[in-house]
Amino acid sequence: MTCASCVNRVERKLGKLDGVQASVNLPLETAQVTVPAAITDQQIVDTVNAIGYTAHLRQPSTHPGPSASAETDARDARGVPTSGDAGGLRQHASKRGTSEHAGQVAGGAAVGDPHTSADHMAHGPAANKLRPRLIVAAALTLPVFLISMISALQFPNWGWVAGLLALPVVSWAAWPFHRAAAINARHLASTMNTLVSIGVSAAYLFSAWQLAIDPRMTDHPGMAGMESGALYFEVAAVVTTFLLLGRFLEANAKQKAGDALRALLNLGAKDATVLRDGAEHKVPADRLRVGDIVVVRPGEKIATDGVVIEGSSAVDASLLTGESVPVEVGPQSKVTGATINTSGRLLVRATRVGSETTLAQMARLVSQAQTGKAPIARLADRISAVFVPVVLVIAALTFALWLAFSGPAVEGSELRAAFTAAVAVLVIACPCALGLATPVGLLTGTGRGAQLGILIKGPQVLEDTRTVDTILLDKTGTVTSGKLAVDNTMVFDGYQQRDVLRLAGAVEAASEHPIAHAIAAAAFDGGRPPAVENFRSAPGGGVEGTVEGQVVLAGRTGWLTENGIRMSASQQQALAAAEKTGATAIWVAVNGAPSGIISLRDTIKPGSAAAIARLKELGLRPVLLTGDNAAVAQQVAAAVGISPDDVYAGVLPAGKVEAVRTLQAAGAVVAMAGDGVNDA
Repeated sequence: MTCASCVNRVERKLGKLDGVQASVNLPLETAQVTVPAAITDQQIVDTVNAIGYTAHLRQPSTHPGPSASAETDARDARGVPTSGDAGGLRQHASKRGTSEHAGQVAGGAAVGDPHTSADHMAHGPAANKLRPRLIVAAALTLPVFLISMISALQFPNWGWVAGLLALPVVSWAAWPFHRAAAINARHLASTMNTLVSIGVSAAYLFSAWQLAIDPRMTDHPGMAGMESGALYFEVAAVVTTFLLLGRFLEANAKQKAGDALRALLNLGAKDATVLRDGAEHKVPADRLRVGDIVVVRPGEKIATDGVVIEGSSAVDASLLTGESVPVEVGPQSKVTGATINTSGRLLVRATRVGSETTLAQMARLVSQAQTGKAPIARLADRISAVFVPVVLVIAALTFALWLAFSGPAVEGSELRAAFTAAVAVLVIACPCALGLATPVGLLTGTGRGAQLGILIKGPQVLEDTRTVDTILLDKTGTVTSGKLAVDNTMVFDGYQQRDVLRLAGAVEAASEHPIAHAIAAAAFDGGRPPAVENFRSAPGGGVEGTVEGQVVLAGRTGWLTENGIRMSASQQQALAAAEKTGATAIWVAVNGAPSGIISLRDTIKPGSAAAIARLKELGLRPVLLTGDNAAVAQQVAAAVGISPDDVYAGVLPAGKVEAVRTLQAAGAVVAMAGDGVNDA
């Protein structure tokens, strides 16, 4: 497919089937097709074949599983890519579904699997097929253009040379346009290819006819001896070359536009270690089944969504939540595929696999956003449906009117003038960008947004952003960095601040936990910590080790208590005061006695204040939304320039939705900026 006219034809033809709805995306070369159970895949394929495209099923429409039969009575969606090779320009209109059959085995052919469109774009051959045609056309067009336009470069019979050089350009190089136009003509249809083919052919054939009836018209260099404007070889060659260049760039853009989606899909684990009959077996992640027991060692990615049945650890879930501090997990904790196990060994029972995982759903959201159409794109499609026939009629009228009303002139000049005007109408009326610019812009924007952590749920949402007047900002990871840094070190009697931080930093330096990294960085700032002996790490608790002969423990209050450390009432009050301000408090004990409390706090991003100031300049009202307590929220709001009245603190995810609805009820048009799936 090459233009919005192609899109419109496929959508209109499929829409004539009872109950079928189709939305074709030109740059992605995919479409979303919803069909009733009564319509078969073959009917869809035959319908597309009937209008000049070659269709084939990219994915089967049914899958093994206990619930597959239950799906057949409901409205479902099937994946049907179509393709037709128009002389090197692939004509695709893939039909990709929106729902999957239940009971599917991981790695099975998933209807609507975002891998389909991403992989298809990654391996599209269009650019490779166009490259040799473009190179040959450019090499031959340059001399044709130069000798036609610069008198000093002309030589006897230069017109014949120009015609011979232009012939391969307008025939072989332009063949994709000619073949596509012929295919459409057989089905009584016209597209932008029709305009190109007719315009280029007419320019060349008219010039060849002029040269044939007056072979000596270019016997002499310069324009003398020929009528001005009689030859148009350079017009035919230049138009062909520039349109090929445009198609080549479009093909490259299409292939690259899916990079973000492919990168998102590649975040998942490729292999998994499965426990079967007491033995460990490494299998591809796409072979996992619901109920499999997956072994996840420290540093490995969790292969699929599941529940921990044995072990405890801290899991880096920044992919989903945006929080840099790992989540402590243990038996019965739910974990998500593609997150990273940072410490202990886990046994995870798979609960969702394949296209049902959270990662696959995220990819599907991005893919669906890319395949949707903005209102402006739908308007372009409606215009293109009548554009080509109207242009052909205008070109014919132009030719007739010029021929009829030209004044007295040199013999044959009326015909040349009429022809020149008609060809001009054809060759300038090829607005391929009409159907391509909006979807490519949407595709690139949503893909780049996904790379930057911005999930654009659809084209309508993107276009509606121009009406937004209020923007809700999640605090952690959006306004703040989401990375902890030591804010304060409180010491008890007999200890110095630098000594407590140094001892704690030494044992924490042996741990991989982000809190440990923050403490070690504050203690040594890149320097070498003292040696640690008898190191022990308790996932979710803390660390212990011997530093310079002193036994040091650093960790959560409960873990230190379990290890026999007793805090006085005043020390517990100090802990409560630190936590009240929103700090993460780590106890430090030396030789069995509490020695201090290290407070860590999320830091405000360097650009947050400037970004919020810019939002205000744009007329937007920034509102801070956070699950933290009011004291922390107000502190952050004051630092970045958000009004105290525009702070919602202590808000859970469900409460965030309610806050949005409250503002909307007050007449605000609201946008939400967050860094995690829970915000989305």
